Amino acid sequence: MADEAGNREAFRIQEFYCRNMDAPIYARLCAAIADGLTHDSRTGARILDWPGEPTRDALPLRFIGGLHALVQAGADSGLAAVFRGETSDQDAIAAAVNAALAVHDDFLLPWLDGPPQTNEPGRSGALIVGLLEIARRYGPKIDLLEIGSSAGLNLLIDRYAFDLGGVRVGPAAAPVTIAPEWRGEPPVAAPIEIVSVRGCDVRPLDATDPAVEARLAAYVWAETPLRAERLRKAIAMQRAKPVDLVQADAADWIEARLAEPQQVGVTRVLMHSVVWQYLPEDSATRIRAAMKAAGDRATLDRPLAWVMMEPDRAFAHQVIRVKSWPGHDDWHVVATAHAHGAWVKNGVEDEDKRRYDLPESAKVEAG
Repeated sequence: MADEAGNREAFRIQEFYCRNMDAPIYARLCAAIADGLTHDSRTGARILDWPGEPTRDALPLRFIGGLHALVQAGADSGLAAVFRGETSDQDAIAAAVNAALAVHDDFLLPWLDGPPQTNEPGRSGALIVGLLEIARRYGPKIDLLEIGSSAGLNLLIDRYAFDLGGVRVGPAAAPVTIAPEWRGEPPVAAPIEIVSVRGCDVRPLDATDPAVEARLAAYVWAETPLRAERLRKAIAMQRAKPVDLVQADAADWIEARLAEPQQVGVTRVLMHSVVWQYLPEDSATRIRAAMKAAGDRATLDRPLAWVMMEPDRAFAHQVIRVKSWPGHDDWHVVATAHAHGAWVKNGVEDEDKRRYDLPESAKVEAG
């Protein structure tokens, strides 16, 4: 049964995330929608009568992506002023949204049909910290497997350059350099060679399709023009050389990949970011079991590792955890990060570590 109050509350929850992620325009927009959205359009009625779990379904991001697409298409001047941050009055923002719905209902309604595609190259700047830890443990060579790859933008992790608090990783001549605001001590440098990168998604996107590129751009928050420019360059890198991305169920794919022969001296690594919460429980259970079984077989010549970047919802940031076999089969937190990789904090304070070790944090852990 639909719960209008709960569906409005999802936008207030998203407002909290946006404020904690330095996105004031989107925070104001979410607050205005939470209080001012009406049933007068089919899109508004569908949002308010949403039958599922709106936060898990990322309902606010679906809708705001559609609104941003209108702005990027030059189709609504009132909304454009909102997305430029020219008004902070909540009633005026709500009026602009409802006015857009009155004119563009047919355009906006389909944006609610599927999850947002917020595939973000900046997340590679956090994930590489986990991969550096694995390289320090077992040596530089890594065979990388990513689930939930979406448009494959983090499958370019071997082709990006990184500046991690002054520590340089990756090809110096890369078209994209990812340099998050660095908090804490720089990471310990280590040689790293990603020898293979493959990924899967239940609904992979071809980022080189102009329509898909426009859709991805619509999900980039208006406050972050650097992200929009980085997205454009990353897609150009895919046009120059495609990524290895296939359509597959994550559990099926990982089970098949773990059954393949593994090269001596190469660490096989499962990697994912902001994916685990969307997996069906059966798939999550199968992946845990497959990794445990493969970990039991792992040797120093053929190690196995797991690197994830998944959310700590209470604090609106991401936690980067690693575990590996043999010898390191407990989760270890190596960093925390902004959801889009704007900042990365290396390591964790004792207070933070205690929090991440609490049972409540289990919902964001993969195993």
